[in-house]
Amino acid sequence: MKKLLVVFIFFMILTSCNESKIAYVDVEKVLKEYKGSKVAEEEMRIKSEEIGKEIEQLGAQFQAKVQDYQKNMSKLSNADRAQKEQELMQEQQMIQQRQQMVQQQFQQEGNKMIDVINEEIGDYIKEYAQKKNYSFILGTSKQTRTVLYGKETLDITDVIIENLNEKDSTNTKSEVEVKVPQTEETK
Repeated sequence: MKKLLVVFIFFMILTSCNESKIAYVDVEKVLKEYKGSKVAEEEMRIKSEEIGKEIEQLGAQFQAKVQDYQKNMSKLSNADRAQKEQELMQEQQMIQQRQQMVQQQFQQEGNKMIDVINEEIGDYIKEYAQKKNYSFILGTSKQTRTVLYGKETLDITDVIIENLNEKDSTNTKSEVEVKVPQTEETK
């Protein structure tokens, strides 16, 4: 029995020496404050405005044709009127198809940008964790609430954002000095 107790105590001492280093990051905040996200968001906003103008222009041209038809339809024969209406319906369908196609392309581009940003953030967090010997860095957000409680000293969100933005502003893949969050032990 004493041997079992000694083994148990030895095991407890051994496992306490191998404590895991854990931190967490507010993913929503990182995405919101990361310069790369802001740049991508601005690019998508500009592209959205350009697409909106293109679709608006097509719609205005179509409306002008419809108004012209309505103004002159009394002068047209029944056959010419039916033909013109058919042409207008086909043009309207083409505009709608163009709008759907452009929206799908826009959505795909947006998804690709989001994937690239998520990959950049994930790669950086992995690099940070390896440099700082973290066993785990958990991601949380207001929606997922995967970290229900965590000491503020374990929240490295601001450090990750600062390092990511600094790395992004250098615009290179070279190593950037990794900042360490201020904890009670390092103060």
